[in-house]
Amino acid sequence: MDLTRRQLLAGFAGAAAVRGQSRVGNAMRRRLTPAVCLYSRALIDIGYLDLPLILQSLGFDGVDLSVQRGGQVDPSKAGNFLMPALEAFTGAGLDAPMLTTDLTSVQDKDAENVLGLASYIGVPFFRPGHWKFTGSVAVEMELAMVQRDVAGLAALGRATGLVMGIHNYLDGAEGAAIKDISRVIRPIDAQWVGYDFDVGWAKIEGGQSGFDALLALALPRIKMVTVRDLKWENSSDGVRTATQCPPGEGVVDWAKFFSALAKARFAGPVTLPVDYQPKDRLTAIKRDLGFVRKQIAAAYGAVQ
Repeated sequence: MDLTRRQLLAGFAGAAAVRGQSRVGNAMRRRLTPAVCLYSRALIDIGYLDLPLILQSLGFDGVDLSVQRGGQVDPSKAGNFLMPALEAFTGAGLDAPMLTTDLTSVQDKDAENVLGLASYIGVPFFRPGHWKFTGSVAVEMELAMVQRDVAGLAALGRATGLVMGIHNYLDGAEGAAIKDISRVIRPIDAQWVGYDFDVGWAKIEGGQSGFDALLALALPRIKMVTVRDLKWENSSDGVRTATQCPPGEGVVDWAKFFSALAKARFAGPVTLPVDYQPKDRLTAIKRDLGFVRKQIAAAYGAVQ
């Protein structure tokens, strides 16, 4: 690592410390219950200047801002658009607790710029891109390479003051299961890297035993939560597949899940991705938000 890079990261760290004293509340208020956010890509046809008013009217606490190719902010143009986008949300009284990115390595040319700019607003969390585990005989080598990349991003996150939450998912024979992520992040400082826990995919990964064991494994390091539900469907050729559906219509026991979060005093961001295909997207988003609000109220009210 050359001197210029050291100085750059030191500058980000200093800026993050200053913002931590003066501006961190602009990005995410201190909360006793989770901030319910919309993954901005769910409304990708709406720009970041108009989206805050829509999220306000729907009743969201904040936004999970997509800083991805094809997202509201393209990472290659973060220098021009990321700060205005974040300030549009915080200026409207909304939280901006996390960014969703495509980052999988500090070698990504946009990594330092994206995380460094977010630190000025006080964004506390970011979700990196996905690493795929193929299940091949070379899985140990795959895990070692992913661990190297995760450790590098965690170091950059520490320098900029952003905590990384890795999203668990399953997609056919490939994906990033909780057990795979656990092996990767175990030796890395838990303060700076943990899970973006997707309970829908965790339920599918857990099979008949459900998500209980996987949640217990991940809970000490859960940084963010993704609200996703799935149901089993049989195709015309008899193949059984997991299909995404609105929360409450699938296999997830939501009362049990939010009860576990409440008992653990989890107060990080909860994101609605709305990755199924509703006929009326705004109506579906409002319905999903209402469902999550009721789950949080019941679970957290029971432990207060």
